[in-house]
Amino acid sequence: MYHPRCVGPHYSMGYKYGNLMKKNSVHLSEVARLTNEKRKFGQKCIAVCKDVYPEAVAELQGLADGLELSFSEFAGWIFCIYCYEYKRGCTCFAIKDPNNIIFGRNSDFFTEIRDVCESALYLPDKGYRFIGNSTAMVQMEDGYNEHGLAIGLTFIPPKIIKPGLNAGILLRYILEKCKTVKEALEALYLLPISSAQTFTMIDKTREMAVVECNCEKIVVIEPKENENYLVSTNQFVSPEMQHYEILNFLDSKVRYEVANKALKTANTYSVELAEKILGGKYGFMCQYKREFGFDTLWSTVYDLKNDRIFRAEGNPSKAKFKEDIRLRSATETRKKRA
Repeated sequence: MYHPRCVGPHYSMGYKYGNLMKKNSVHLSEVARLTNEKRKFGQKCIAVCKDVYPEAVAELQGLADGLELSFSEFAGWIFCIYCYEYKRGCTCFAIKDPNNIIFGRNSDFFTEIRDVCESALYLPDKGYRFIGNSTAMVQMEDGYNEHGLAIGLTFIPPKIIKPGLNAGILLRYILEKCKTVKEALEALYLLPISSAQTFTMIDKTREMAVVECNCEKIVVIEPKENENYLVSTNQFVSPEMQHYEILNFLDSKVRYEVANKALKTANTYSVELAEKILGGKYGFMCQYKREFGFDTLWSTVYDLKNDRIFRAEGNPSKAKFKEDIRLRSATETRKKRA
């Protein structure tokens, strides 16, 4: 897993990272495989993003220049991710009790890209600082920012798409520009959405939500009465969104039920409980068969109350969770300089 440190203006961050990948002979063959349909769709998304999130476009331009790739082809490829059927399976949950505020997520994808996944520290000159984890550049799949907002996505195979921001770009926008769940919800209602997904989020005020959305509709799910947790997998739970989904995608229902039962019956919440659920100690969660070429590539647990980040790089049934102190260290260094 790469651990880039991205600092400064967005174009500069992109160029430095792209140039580094070029020097290390990183080749993005997917860009050359764009169909005419995807190429046209991606270019329309670029135009939309320029209006609502120009910083992301600037970073993509920098990456393309550093990689010596066509910007329209490279950025178009990035915007097509999540909008066509890429096989992804993920599990997210948010939990709280009087002593804990915790977010957990498994990221499940093809094992062939295990070594090129990223856990990036972003210190932009304009925008909030954050740690973000992803299978591709610029867009993020889960993360935690300097204001204590944690968020993660789960992919839904889309039945309809529309030019706009895909799941990973939307999540990146929220990490960089929102302090709270309330601000994140407000942003999602204003931004043009291209793909289908859920966003699970929680902040230091203990507000939490699961957002089920696509280019036509947004539904916000809050905890049920007397429950202090939310779970999402690769399915829509709300009746309003269920006709948009493909059912039982990658054991989605099983993973949802396992996490839901574990959290419903737990006496207390903790980082250790979150790690055990993600590691499959309570039932099927990450135990994919190797012959399928599919696995949990990383797991994250965000301890909001204590500003602590834990990540298992690899399948969490085997890989150990280790603390990531990069964001805290960068924040403390800035405070000393102020």
